[in-house]
Amino acid sequence: MALGTNSGKDVMEAISKNNVQFVDVKFTDLYGQWHHFSLPIEHFSEDIFEEGLGFDGSSIRGFKTIEASDMIMVPDPTSAFLDPACAAPTMSMVCDIYEPLTKEPFSRDPRQVAKKSIEYLKSTGIADTAYVGPEAEFFVFDSVSYETGRYFSSYALDSEEGPWRSGDTGLGHQVNWKGGYFPVSPFDTLQDLRSEMVRTMIDAGIPIEVHHHEVATAGQCEIDIRFSPLVKMADYMQMYKYVVKNVAKKNGKTATFMPKPLFEDNGSGMHTHMSLWKGNKPLFAGDKYAGLSDMALHFIGGILTHIDSLLAICAPTTNSYRRLVPGYEAPVNVAYSARNRSAACRIPVYSQSPKAKRVEFRCPDPAANPYLAFTAVLMAGLDGIKNKLNPGEPAETDLFEHSTRPTVKGSLTEVLNALESDHAYLLEGGVFTADLIETYIATKRIADVDAVRLRPHPHEFVMYYGI
Repeated sequence: MALGTNSGKDVMEAISKNNVQFVDVKFTDLYGQWHHFSLPIEHFSEDIFEEGLGFDGSSIRGFKTIEASDMIMVPDPTSAFLDPACAAPTMSMVCDIYEPLTKEPFSRDPRQVAKKSIEYLKSTGIADTAYVGPEAEFFVFDSVSYETGRYFSSYALDSEEGPWRSGDTGLGHQVNWKGGYFPVSPFDTLQDLRSEMVRTMIDAGIPIEVHHHEVATAGQCEIDIRFSPLVKMADYMQMYKYVVKNVAKKNGKTATFMPKPLFEDNGSGMHTHMSLWKGNKPLFAGDKYAGLSDMALHFIGGILTHIDSLLAICAPTTNSYRRLVPGYEAPVNVAYSARNRSAACRIPVYSQSPKAKRVEFRCPDPAANPYLAFTAVLMAGLDGIKNKLNPGEPAETDLFEHSTRPTVKGSLTEVLNALESDHAYLLEGGVFTADLIETYIATKRIADVDAVRLRPHPHEFVMYYGI
């Protein structure tokens, strides 16, 4: 339940009014994972909004080393909601991270990075608000198992919707490969589960527009959040993933935001819609291509210019590049178009209202840290506006079938290399720091790239064991 709190005093009143027994404080690490701990209300006071709460930053990925581990987090009173995953009445709040001695915002706190991007946006005079609307997809499976070691590796997924279940005795309504877009029940077995997720999100304060089954088989879903300002939307995305996973668990199922869990079927993206406003004026509407303004076209130019370095943040896993391949509606072509879903950037034309004019960047996936991903897209777009970067000619053909356009890099290694050589646009206004980018790249190379690169793959045994 959203509580509509704006201050520490409001929070204390809401605690009393709702018989809250615990306050849970949540924050996001550099790679997008939520962390938390809980305080009984007897040990929570309004002073915490000034003094903060101490924790060990050396135990959080990408934060601190052991010799300088102390950090503090400060809850944002405007983020308070009654936590739907807790049995005891619990209020949850999202926190910002600070240095304990100087009280300066911590440079590697993703939420602080996102907040700095909006201050930078305002300082440019270009706009004062960046609205974001992500379309995050996910899979709901009936069961999952996976394990890996020095001499074994395996995974298995199952869903009653999966076409591989058609040989089992059952009711005979499986969703075929790439056949999951908008089927009705009984093919869509997850209508009620998604509805429960949506009602839970709305009760927590997340504005939801629509939910439906997605293209892939085996329980691929999408729930769309109504556009909101950038920092608030990143908060919502963390809450969204939390609700999806916990409602699935409550119903005996398991949900994943892994971009490509199924071989030879569509993966899960997080198409990210963005527009800039100044006061009440939308800035992306104009008389250029697809009803866009010059500013919007330059914004697209910035995204396409920096697309490979952007993907290191917006598609940040080795598994992301199982999705970003031709043939599965994945937007691998460095191009833009109205209506054309095969381009990296699309301009939706459902409405001709100036307020609806926006740019959809289709490459991100839901494994991304939303604070960093939304901020990186904004910074690339602003670089395009400031330097009047030309996006080139729009693409009006099916780029999946015939394209001479370049494609995005095809591995996490390549996009990390691109980020290493192309990140000056992220440093503008001190939004990202060189330290953050260096830490991010170094950790990703070891914890993600090498972790997969150095291990034998099960399919290699199929191909090579008998050589």
